[in-house]
Amino acid sequence: MSASHPVVAVFADESCLGNGKAGDTPGGGGGLVEWRHPRTGEILRWDYWFAEPDTTNNRMALRSVIEAFRGLSRKGHTFSVVFTSDSKYIVDGMTSWVPGWMSRGWTRKTGPIENLALWQEAVDSLGPHEREWRWVRGHNGHPQNEYANFLATRAAAEQTQSDGLVPSGFDAWVAAQRGKAALKGQLEPFPEAATFRPAPAFPRLPAGR
Repeated sequence: MSASHPVVAVFADESCLGNGKAGDTPGGGGGLVEWRHPRTGEILRWDYWFAEPDTTNNRMALRSVIEAFRGLSRKGHTFSVVFTSDSKYIVDGMTSWVPGWMSRGWTRKTGPIENLALWQEAVDSLGPHEREWRWVRGHNGHPQNEYANFLATRAAAEQTQSDGLVPSGFDAWVAAQRGKAALKGQLEPFPEAATFRPAPAFPRLPAGR
């Protein structure tokens, strides 16, 4: 199966300063969105980021999904989205856990679902878009992932929001990192429509949800 709509690549990451420790734990998330112009082949990029004053890594990872897909939906088009994250919580959740939870009316066999409301909001945010979920090892020199981490940690530290998709600073950031020999990985190639593998549709919700 290949992409049914224009392909968009999203690279997302999250941060929580002092995650799991006592006291306030400010966090943030961020992402890089890439789209290839159909006539020129140029890769166009946008950023998004957000923050919360007291949160967790997992909450920020879920919000990275919500903010990305809401930003894409504001464009008024339907996309085939390759969503890449270093969070197995997101990738395993969206490909394995959520279908089971939904088939049981948003319950699981082993107790309450952590961050249930955010999982439901994340699923609702996906809208009509096709999506493929990919995992990448974090802090491993992957330029797009490292940039998403930069956006997330900056947002956590400064408690700032982009309020949607904004023109990206990726190219300047990469040049600066290369100049300091701080980034050695190669750019992730833009995904081809022919290799897009959409995740199966989620099960229909039982009546009452």
